Amino acid sequence: MRILSGIQPSGVLHIGNYFGMMRPAIALQAEGEALYFIADYHALTSVRDPEALRTNSRRVALDFLACGLDPERATLFRHSDVPQVTELAWILSTVAPMGLLERAHSYKDKLARGVAATVGLFNYPVLMAADILIYDSDVVPVGKDQKQHIEMTRDLAVKMNETFGQIFKLPEARIQPATETVPGIDGQKMSKSYGNNIDIFGDEKETRKRVMSIVTDSTPVEAPKDPERSTIVQLYSLFASKDELANMKEQFKKGGTGYGDFKKELFEKLREYFAPMRKRREEILRDKSYINNVLTKGAKRANEIAEQVMQRVRKAVGLR
Repeated sequence: MRILSGIQPSGVLHIGNYFGMMRPAIALQAEGEALYFIADYHALTSVRDPEALRTNSRRVALDFLACGLDPERATLFRHSDVPQVTELAWILSTVAPMGLLERAHSYKDKLARGVAATVGLFNYPVLMAADILIYDSDVVPVGKDQKQHIEMTRDLAVKMNETFGQIFKLPEARIQPATETVPGIDGQKMSKSYGNNIDIFGDEKETRKRVMSIVTDSTPVEAPKDPERSTIVQLYSLFASKDELANMKEQFKKGGTGYGDFKKELFEKLREYFAPMRKRREEILRDKSYINNVLTKGAKRANEIAEQVMQRVRKAVGLR
């Protein structure tokens, strides 16, 4: 089984990225051949600073490795190190119905949030389909908000197969429910674009400040509080044991403890959870060649697979 997943280097990674994509992806290393790419081509729709893009891409690799990605069991590479993917995206675009792309939820959502309508943004699902199909992927772990893109990928694969003969296998989506359970400090889904994120490897002072900024209601210290509606409790549940979570919920219902004290408890638990990963990150940074070696090895493997698929595609459509 071949597993594919990607993450955009559009900013510093936060705990929503970790629980939504990174931790599930790392767990899948044991289930089959895992390929994970840093989606710098996709990031071009939002990142206009070339140095920031290069820095973010390298930092994503560093953070992924620090969080447990094992380059002996999984392939990690940059999107742009596999140029065949843009070739396939163009070929797919020649059969992609306009109506299919116009129905993309993510495109409509971005426009509604004021993002400029560009061809790249509109064509995002075609590039994503190329990402998946070019590696003969079997399984693509995604959140519910990305499920439509996998369905569109399957539609394009079917269209190609019907037009040119059997070229592509149809990938399956594996829905990651945790993606929707990571709220930001304002209670909305955590997102860098919303400015409500808590970074995985933010410095201690900034992380404390973010946690202490979590939005709460005006319930007095002495009054009981509802744990089921609390962003603090939702975040704490990601890091705490069942007993620790049950105890916090009980303290919420009991009253007598202010939100500030609960936030301090959350901060300590969050720092404790990521402590081993911070240590591993420091170790990686001391080896100046480690990240480059991992990405070079990953690009070699990704290109081997991509070129095999593209030879099949080119022959089928009449190129070379």
